[in-house]
Amino acid sequence: MNQAKTTFRSERRDAAENRQRILAAAFQLFELHGVEPVSMNQIAAAAQIGTGTLYRRYSNKSELCMDLIKDNVVLLFEDIEVYLEENASRPPTERLRGLLALFIQFREKNAQLLAGVENSSSYQGSHSKTRSPLYDEFHELLVGLFEEMKAETGQSQLDSVFQVDMLLTILSSDSYLFQRNVRGNSQDRILEQLCQTFT
Repeated sequence: MNQAKTTFRSERRDAAENRQRILAAAFQLFELHGVEPVSMNQIAAAAQIGTGTLYRRYSNKSELCMDLIKDNVVLLFEDIEVYLEENASRPPTERLRGLLALFIQFREKNAQLLAGVENSSSYQGSHSKTRSPLYDEFHELLVGLFEEMKAETGQSQLDSVFQVDMLLTILSSDSYLFQRNVRGNSQDRILEQLCQTFT
């Protein structure tokens, strides 16, 4: 019995150590080269583990990127929750602006890792680059705000789900980075244009 417990704890400790080595190696490689050019084989070699060990924990780079930013995702949704509580009496258009501002700040801080999440097939069951647990939860919050706006304006013909799908497509890495890097739009200008377009 004690031997079984010791073996179980040892395996768990080894797994936790491997996870930390993988995340540290991946983070360093992503910082140096970006997410896209780094292969899973390079990450395994840098972490000094077998490729099979890496794939048992992460089936692709998307899952690895999601693990790297999960603490920041938790903080984002905590900030969103606090913001919504403190601004519950404000009109839905203002609350939408606040949520978009928080998300854009998050996107700026985690640009490469978010691109890694979006560019993998792991979360693309619907062939969408905006499908992930992060986007699903944010989508739900935004649909609620769009439903409130629709009720306020009496525009029952508007499809809130469709509107939010389009908004999140614009906020996906490819579209957002195109606006930032090719069109030269600042965070503030992107936020302003999104609010004018969708409210």
